[in-house]
Amino acid sequence: MGFIIRWACAFVLLAATFNPTPYNYVTWAQRYGHMNLSIAVLLGLLLFIGYVIYLRATLRSIGGLGMLLVLALVGSSLWVLYDLGILRLDNRSFNLWLGLVALSFVLGIGLSWSIFRRAVSGQADVDDVET
Repeated sequence: MGFIIRWACAFVLLAATFNPTPYNYVTWAQRYGHMNLSIAVLLGLLLFIGYVIYLRATLRSIGGLGMLLVLALVGSSLWVLYDLGILRLDNRSFNLWLGLVALSFVLGIGLSWSIFRRAVSGQADVDDVET
């Protein structure tokens, strides 16, 4: 259950920043940000803080190579679904949502990896040891 919550939060962060609908930060800031500059800056900083938390945790737990491996695994899974005819890629909007799901999956795994590794191996990360 913990992974699903972390993945969902990563998805909300990515989708709030940009998605194919007009309801996202990038579109709002382009259209109305100049009229509400203080709100645009505040929301941008909140999103930036969310990205810093997720990216720092992901880079510390699985590293850049791990991020590439997870993304490659997700990409190859999508490729298999495409080859089997289950997935069609002719809809631009659907492709963007698919990309958001793939990226949020990478961030969700990155945030959950240390917890999973500790549960499986019984070894705590150096940062997790309490004194």
